[in-house]
Amino acid sequence: MGSRSIFWFRRDLRLADNPALNAAIAAHDEIVPVFILDPKLIKQSGSKRLAYLGQSLRALDASLNNCLHVLVGTQEEVLTELMKRYDGDQVHISEEFEPYGKNRDLRVEQAGIPLIRTGSPYAISPGRVRKSDETPYRVYTPFFNAWVKHGWRKPADSPKNIPSVTPRSEDRNFPDWEIPKETSIFAVGESAAHERWQWFQENALDTYDQTRNLAGIDGTSRLSAHLKWGEMHPRTLLAELGSNPGHDVFRKEIAWREFYADVLFHNPHTESDYYAAKYKEMRYDQPASQFKAWCEGKTGYPFVDAAMRQLVQEGWMHNRTRMVVASFLVKDLHLEWQLGADFFMEHLVDFDVASNAHGWQWTAGCGTDASPYYRVFNPIEQGKRFDEMGDYIKKYIPELRHLPADQIHEPWDAPEGYSQGYAKRIVDHAIERVESLERLAEIKEK
Repeated sequence: MGSRSIFWFRRDLRLADNPALNAAIAAHDEIVPVFILDPKLIKQSGSKRLAYLGQSLRALDASLNNCLHVLVGTQEEVLTELMKRYDGDQVHISEEFEPYGKNRDLRVEQAGIPLIRTGSPYAISPGRVRKSDETPYRVYTPFFNAWVKHGWRKPADSPKNIPSVTPRSEDRNFPDWEIPKETSIFAVGESAAHERWQWFQENALDTYDQTRNLAGIDGTSRLSAHLKWGEMHPRTLLAELGSNPGHDVFRKEIAWREFYADVLFHNPHTESDYYAAKYKEMRYDQPASQFKAWCEGKTGYPFVDAAMRQLVQEGWMHNRTRMVVASFLVKDLHLEWQLGADFFMEHLVDFDVASNAHGWQWTAGCGTDASPYYRVFNPIEQGKRFDEMGDYIKKYIPELRHLPADQIHEPWDAPEGYSQGYAKRIVDHAIERVESLERLAEIKEK
């Protein structure tokens, strides 16, 4: 028997462009590939995300020739037992930077388990892109410019051979998390990620700058879940981008993900707390029937409701509509952003703690936006602009499919707008916009 090490899969459920996996293979004769089912994260994950994870683990196992160990328990217990069983002296990982992952890995090391870190889920690891005075960036555009200037490594080579230990039958604890009824999720796994990337390159990437905000068409990459679970690395995407406007805008979208990871790294409390602390003092309402209507996609505003129903049905939402529904919750319903962020955490298959928390705070006006709270998205005009013909609305709101495009965004003005049982407006946007700005004035006076 030769030397062995443990390779601990986490947010890197792939073989290609995986430097940590390559490091483990290079350092030892055999590896013990393992995924540990973390009870805490399972408890916090919604049913659609768990179903995705379960399918992704099976796809990874197939690519490993059925050699993936899937074990349940605390990380310290599982890794200690594997190291003892296989006489392993190292655990190889891809480094994580969000608060939970950092603390978990520290706890594992404090238990006497050596972790060998190689690479991360990002093109450039959080904390590396800094201003000339070594302080972190607080605004996206300067961060983006410095991020591009810093640059990133080319994708790592795929391993030609992965000598793996064959697991015992009791090591094969694959979860059978079913997709909830009346919902669907994306195709899962590394192969599906590359297929989707190829489709996007051939059909939508070149015009991404023009079509990425149009909710009614398939004009975005839809790679967010694949990136969340590490079925594809952002470095793989960046390596194939050119310099035309569509490619430039897509590169900037990848940079937003890295910017928010950097902001959370330097401000770990902002996972659930305000980046701009003064907004804690704003006057907010308590969640009640209006919050329930928002969650169910029954606010009476078609563009908002279509987006919320898409989220619940598919575990995903178009990026443009994520901003619209967030603005509606905070500035039309006057509720705190954490309520919406938690609902997204429950339902999003692509949930990423940094992107979720800071995407919400950006729209809520308490985050890194350079001109924050004054921006209030008009849910009617947003629908007219980014779903002009109402295709997106009609897909998710059958009660409005009978309306023509010139009536579907304001069904309250249409003679047959409510004939199929669509919900009436729970607020008047024009009134609530003024109220929102008045509440801002209150804290500015303090």
